Order: sequence, then structure tokens, then C-alpha cells
Amino acid sequence: MTKKISSSKPLRVGLISLGCAKNLVDAEIMLGSLLKGGVEITNDAASADAVIVNTCSFIDSAQEESVDTILESVELRDANQRGQAVIVSGCLSQRFRDELPKLMPEVDAFMGIDQVAQVSDIVGNAIASRAGKVGSEHSTLNIQRSTSKGKVVGRLNELEKNRAITGQEKEESLRGSDKFGKTKTVIAPGKPSSILHPPSSPVFDVTQRPVFIPDFETPRFRLTPKHFAYLKIAEGCNHPCSFCIIPRMRGTHRSRTQADIVKEARALIADGVKEINLISQDSTYYGLDLRPNHSRAISSPEKFSAAAKSLTADATTICTLLRELNSLKSDFWIRLLYTHPAHWTDELIRTIADCKKVARYVDIPLQHIHENMLERMRRETSQQYIVDLIQRIRAGIPGIALRTTFIVGFPGETEASFNALLDFIRDTKFERLGVFAYSKEDGTRAGAMAGQLSDKVKQKRRELAMAAQHKVAIAVSESFVGREIKVLIEGEANAKQLQSANVSSWEHGLIRETDKHTAQMKGHYFVARGEADAPDIDGRIYIRAVKGALPVGQFAKVKVIGHTDYDLIAEPV
Repeated sequence: MTKKISSSKPLRVGLISLGCAKNLVDAEIMLGSLLKGGVEITNDAASADAVIVNTCSFIDSAQEESVDTILESVELRDANQRGQAVIVSGCLSQRFRDELPKLMPEVDAFMGIDQVAQVSDIVGNAIASRAGKVGSEHSTLNIQRSTSKGKVVGRLNELEKNRAITGQEKEESLRGSDKFGKTKTVIAPGKPSSILHPPSSPVFDVTQRPVFIPDFETPRFRLTPKHFAYLKIAEGCNHPCSFCIIPRMRGTHRSRTQADIVKEARALIADGVKEINLISQDSTYYGLDLRPNHSRAISSPEKFSAAAKSLTADATTICTLLRELNSLKSDFWIRLLYTHPAHWTDELIRTIADCKKVARYVDIPLQHIHENMLERMRRETSQQYIVDLIQRIRAGIPGIALRTTFIVGFPGETEASFNALLDFIRDTKFERLGVFAYSKEDGTRAGAMAGQLSDKVKQKRRELAMAAQHKVAIAVSESFVGREIKVLIEGEANAKQLQSANVSSWEHGLIRETDKHTAQMKGHYFVARGEADAPDIDGRIYIRAVKGALPVGQFAKVKVIGHTDYDLIAEPV
């Protein structure tokens, strides 16, 4: 049983969202569901009846930030409003569903990926549970307030090291079993303390294996500016990458129907959106799970290509989706994010080339180029396959900007294999590139591998890789000078934006350094993005405001007149 939110005065809820754009969409769904339930959203945590921390657990640094944020929220709650409920959602509670409630008893509720649309009920339960804790003479508030970040993070790492690999995880297809998605447990507040769950027990609502995928009817309150939006086309992942924890946290790949996605796209366009960013863990796999009697064990290029060729003429794929979105009326961009190199086809290359509304930009994480590293990472692609694919994409889609990411310092990476990566970066000249220093994730195959490198070596290699890309980036920026390009105006540039271009993302690593030349950019500027610039992770175009204002949230034509290391300087045409 669950307690519905009902009060003469609306409940006030604050939300902190960490991590990637996919996590941001989950946060938007939670906000939409809360607003539909009559809840008031606030940015003032001190005045909120409940605070939700939507966590990330992708790599160690993201996990530590999540723990930090949770404990800070608890500390603020205990100092200012002891009746406030603190709720933890997202990947951290999904990854450590069994142990996190024991490690952080001061948290009032834990919810997983599947529960984002039921957040209103969970908030109501958490607030009632919190009231029971505050009013109970057996309250553990003062006992548990000393929980430290080090204690929590250390225990989580220990749990992963000792975790036994399940039979389901040994299957490369990650198909799981019937029990996945059917282990939901809700601890309702208000039960007598003699039962197994006393008032101090947090509300717990986390399925073992997520199965949720949003649809058009799912409430959503967008947190992005009015002119761009993220559109989640699928959830989960089927790849067996040895360094990645995402399939365990997010479940297997599951696609939305094409008609449902197009319906949402129409609504976004009608609402003034000029850029639709298609996101999922693996956008190139979109639709393949919708075919009859599908098998998930088609991750390699050969198996995927064979499966794609065997599809019926009316089958749903990323190509059919892009073509239908491209046919919608209005002037807007479609940006394809998170494509896996193993799942590219000639048809996808032709589709992007044919669809003028699809931005000439592709996000294709390669992770490495050396053959041994690709095998150890279980990337299912060879060096020659990657080289050939890049040639095919660039030949088939003139003007394409390729974004990729690499991992350096992976277990077993020798000087020779790292130098091969450096040579590849210099020779291929990616328009956009980010580099991760390998983060050892206990619970992954790579975490248990021999040949782990020191943090000092990993950071040094990252610096060398970024230095190599820095020279490429300058040349790429220089190539734009004198060209007229279409841009999307983001707004007026403030002093901070002009002085710094330091942007980072858990999924892309640090991709831009501080631009020394921006301090010389005096005067009134607008900031914009071109087709080669995805929100938050790529460069910017600073437009000198010569005459009047530019239309914020609209397209404009500009001429590039200069550049910094990673950003362009332009003036209106």
C-alpha cells in the first residue's frame, strides 16, 4: 500500500540531478510526475518537504560526487529542517540496491530506474516515514548523523570487489532471467515497529533489473532551455564492455516504438524546440530489439550486419526513425548521440547524408585503437574495422564532424599501445575528442584484470593525449575562419563565459582547457552552437554583437572571423 500525496498545502520538493543527459531525462520525468501529483517544485532546499538526489555511479569520481551530495543534503536537513525527507534515486541506488539502505540509514527512501514515474507515491511514503523517525523515541537521527563519505565509498568499493558474478552476468547477451524486473519491494510507513521494518527503515523501491522505458504519455518537465531538448529513444545496453557497469545498472536494451518517439518530437517542435538530441546507451541498436523473436547476442559488427540485412522492409531501425523525423515540418536539427562503432551500416551513412535536418555530427566512442586494448576492453571491433568505418563515414557524409572518446591507462596498456593511440589521434584528426583516464570499477571484468596502472601514469597519458588533440583542435578551428555557417543562438555571453571555456562530462571526460585568448574578447557577445557542437560537451561560437540583439533560441547565419583554441569567434551575416 502507498500513501497518496494529499494536503491543503502543496508539498514542496527539491531535486538535485547528477551525471549524464540520460539521467537528466529521468529527473525531468520525476519533476513532471510530481507536478502532475500537485507537488510544488522549489530550488530552495531549506524550505522543501523532501529533497531528491538523482545519482550517477558511472565511474569512481561520479560515485563520490553522488555520496558527497547525499551526505550534504542530510547535513543541511538535520541543521535546518529535521522533518525533511531525503530521497536517493538513480544509478547509485540501482547499483547498490541491497547495501545502500544499510550504509546510509539517514536517507528516508531509495528508488531505482523503474520507479521514476511513481515518484509522487515514494515522496509521500518518505515524508510519512520521516515523520515517524522524528517522532519516535527510538529515532536513530543523532546516532547516524556521523556517517562519513570515506566510510560509505570504501564500503561500496569493498562490496564490488567481493561481489560474486551472477549466472546472468556471465551471459554475453545479458539477457537475464524471468526473475529480473519482478523483485519490487515497497516498505510502507506506519507499520508497527514489531514487524521486520521499524520506523527507522527507509522506504525502498528498487527493482533488481530495470525494465522501464518512458513513452509520450509519461509526464515530463523539461530542464533544458526552450530551444533544445533530449529525446530518449531507448534504455539499457547489451554490450559486454569489460570496463562498463551500465548494463548492470540500466538493464538490457529496450527501444521505444517509432510512432511514440515521433509523437514526442512533434510536441517538442510545436513547443519551440530547434534541436532534438536523440539519446540512449546505444542509439545505433535502436529498433533491433523490436523484431520478432529477436536475440540480443548480435553485438559484433558481423552479427549485427547480418541481423540488419535480414529485417523486413517495414522493420524499425535508427534509419527509419531518422527519415521520419527528418520529414517533419519546421526548421530544426536532429542530433544523433551515443552511436556504437560496431553497429554502423552503409544504410545509416546514406540516411544521414540524405536527411538535411540531421546535424553533420556523429558521436561515436571508440575507446582505443590498439588491437590488444580493443580485445581487453571487449569492444567487438578491430583496428582495421575502425579505420575503414571512419573512411566510409567521411566519404559518405561530406562535412561530418566526428566526436569520439578514448580511455588511456587501461589495464595492460603498454607504452607501445598508448603510442599507437597517439599516432591515431594525430593522423585521424577528429573534430571533437575527449579522453578519460581509466577509472578502475570494481565489479567489472577490467577491475579484476592484471596490469593495473598507477594514477600517475594514467594522468600523464591523458595529458599527452589531450596535448596531441589540442594541436588538432587548433587546426580544426582555423579551418572555419572565413566560412559562413548556420548557428543556434543560446543567449548573451556573460563575462564568465568569455573568460573560461572549461566544460566536463562524466561520459566524455574533460574536453576543453581554459582558453587564454578569451580574456582578450572585449565587448558585447552572444554565444551560439553550430552543427558540430552538442550541448554542454563541445565548443561554442562567440558572436560579436555589431548591431542590436540576435534572436535567442533561433537559427542565424554568421561568418567566422577568428578562433580560440577550441571556440570560434564570428559576426552576423
